Order: sequence, then structure tokens, then C-alpha cells
Amino acid sequence: MRARIWLAVPAVLLAAGCTEAPTESGPPAPPPPVPVAAASSGGACRLLDFAVIAEHTGGTFDVAAATERGDTHTCVVRAAGAVLPELTLSVTETSIDAATFALDVQPSGAAKISKLGKAAYRRTLPKTAKSGPAAEVGWLATEGRLATLRWTAPAGTAKAEAEKTAGKLVTLAKVIDTRQL
Repeated sequence: MRARIWLAVPAVLLAAGCTEAPTESGPPAPPPPVPVAAASSGGACRLLDFAVIAEHTGGTFDVAAATERGDTHTCVVRAAGAVLPELTLSVTETSIDAATFALDVQPSGAAKISKLGKAAYRRTLPKTAKSGPAAEVGWLATEGRLATLRWTAPAGTAKAEAEKTAGKLVTLAKVIDTRQL
């Protein structure tokens, strides 16, 4: 009888070693973020695409928000977790002509742009207490839309960098101008 007990003890010990003790785990890891298109925010964001913005400006954005007020549609894009840089597109339905645009809309001192809508301008704005300089492109689209595209840089950005960005915004504006709202 003793032999059986001695044989049973190693068998029990071997069997016990083959099973793993339950481990405690914390909450499951959050799922990875799902990329969302800027257009999914609606409004003027339907005219924007994060990849196209990056291609033409070098800026990487992944958050978009839209608002509408009357005939004006606005979209703001940013990088998650960052306030600046920020790209804002504002589009308003209008019936003005190119001459009225040049007189009433185009800011004094702004440079005229050719081959963008019916009339267009670009300019650089000075830094503010909360941000660096801004680059702006405004144009009168052929479909009766008044559009403004503004890039606001983070504090500490040189004005020369904003000037370069204004040129990049012109090429982005030409892409936006071909899209329907």
C-alpha cells in the first residue's frame, strides 16, 4: 500500500506542474485610433483631405471640426494634442464679381494671385500674443464662392516661414477650388 501512495504523490505533483495558475490582468488595452477623413466632419471640411494638406503644405493634421452659420461654412484642422499649427478654411456663397472682390475683400498690401478662381490674393499676418505669424490665401471661386484659407503658426515661428507657407497654401487652394461643397 505504501508503494502506491509514493507513486501517487509524484503523479499529483507532475499534474500540478502542468497547469498554469490563473494570472490577473488589468483592463484591456485601448483599441488603436481609427483614421478618420477630414470630410467626415461635414461643412467646409468636405473640401479638405489630410493627405492632400500634407502633400501641399508638409503639415500633418488628423483632427477636423466644422461649423456653419448662414451661407458660411468653416473647417478647422489640427494635429491631435496640439493647438497650433492650425489650418482654417472658410467658404461663403456670394454673388460678387472680381472687381468687387478686389475693392472690398482683398486686404490692402496683399499680393494678387493669378490662376486661382476669378480673383485671388495672398498675405502674411504678424504674430500675436498667443500665436506665431499666419499665412492667408483668399479667392473668389468660379462657382460663386468666396474662400479663405489661413495657416496659423505656433509661437516662435519666423515670418519667413509664414511667407513660404503662404506659397504652399496657394497650391493647396488650387486643389480646393476644383472641389464641390
